[in-house]
Amino acid sequence: MLTGKQKRYLRSLAHHLDPILQVGKGGVSENLLEQVSLALEAHELIKVAVLNNCEEDKDEVAHQLAEGTESELVQVIGKTIVLYRESVEKKQIELPR
Repeated sequence: MLTGKQKRYLRSLAHHLDPILQVGKGGVSENLLEQVSLALEAHELIKVAVLNNCEEDKDEVAHQLAEGTESELVQVIGKTIVLYRESVEKKQIELPR
């Protein structure tokens, strides 16, 4: 569980990132969860865009992605979701206490 200070720090790091994955008409699928998980292992902090044709609510999509990939939901802003999960092999981000 992330503290408010840690979430604020991660939001500042994510500010300049571009979304690397998109959730479209199909919604959250097993394939999408696998891709998000791989991206989290490689980058630790990612943005995911929810397209206009997605039939599910963006908040529901965010919670499904966080649960399905065992990651932390940092922020949902507009139609963009920010996720964080500490990498096992390539730890890059040092969180404040």
